[in-house]
Amino acid sequence: MTFRQWPDAGVFGTARNRAGRTPIAVFALGAVVALTLTACSSTGGAPRSSDDGSNAGVADTPSATVAMITHEVPGDTFWDLVRKGAEAAAAKDNIELRYSADPEAPNQANLVQSAIDSKVDGIAVTLAKPDAMAPSVEAATAAGIPVVAFNSGYDSWKGMGVGQYFGQDETIAGQAAGARLTEDGARKTLCIIQEQGAVALEARCAGVRQGFTGGGTEILNVNSKDMPSVEATITAKLQQDPTIDHVIALAAPIALTAVQSTNNAGSDATVVTFDTNAALVDAIESGDVAWAIDQQPYLQGYLAIDSLWLYLNNGNTVGGGTPVLTGPAFIDSTNIDAVAEYARNGTR
Repeated sequence: MTFRQWPDAGVFGTARNRAGRTPIAVFALGAVVALTLTACSSTGGAPRSSDDGSNAGVADTPSATVAMITHEVPGDTFWDLVRKGAEAAAAKDNIELRYSADPEAPNQANLVQSAIDSKVDGIAVTLAKPDAMAPSVEAATAAGIPVVAFNSGYDSWKGMGVGQYFGQDETIAGQAAGARLTEDGARKTLCIIQEQGAVALEARCAGVRQGFTGGGTEILNVNSKDMPSVEATITAKLQQDPTIDHVIALAAPIALTAVQSTNNAGSDATVVTFDTNAALVDAIESGDVAWAIDQQPYLQGYLAIDSLWLYLNNGNTVGGGTPVLTGPAFIDSTNIDAVAEYARNGTR
């Protein structure tokens, strides 16, 4: 399949954009007018006030409409952080943000097509299952709509003609987690994948296996759409195999459920995780979770929208054709105080 590449930024700077406007100068991020921040609703309707502390003013640039389409599973608080970042950037950039999500890849692809049909000015999308998303991404680029990817699709975005990517290398993050487990003295680890087939999650556990040299790693697939079954499945596995001494979750809600499962099973296994939320910060502070790897979802959402604003108004691209990395970084008892306040404000 052939994908259309983004035009060179230098060429874009001399051309008219999709709406027929000549690109105009873009305010430097630190020099925009200090006005009260507002954020667009999930449907792009009436603005709402924001209490996330990201007062950055409002850009005096033409309004644009951007669709953000993710594979969010309802109830996963990770995506609340992504949306807050996107809303903060949209408010600053005079962008109407249209957020939608579906965990099923064919449905997510249909949401991309709907955004194309509504003639949005830009699309920010996650590529958890790239093969299923490829045709809709190709349709967007063929329609002249710039597309950026974030969070998922690290290994596939560029070949799909996507202009920019914001996230972490999940294999490297998994390897770092595996090395940390080795340092911690782990002997047998259980890596829990909450959405089988999602490339980012599969890469994390594969990386853990590569980086963990202290013993063996077993993978357990669960269904995050049914959290009671997640708890029961993890509990049963820990009861079945008492030699498991570390459980590594790939999302904060799964980690918190794993804590409950270790209690149910009477297991002494240590719980560690990828990703954070306010409750996970509390769990690190209390010692229920030993550490977490942070990929900064708020930042991913913010950069995805802000990069489209820069591209639409000034032809800028970020990263020089390489991914812009937002992680990984470890959060544990030694540095939890540095991020706890932001997590409780809903931005980390």
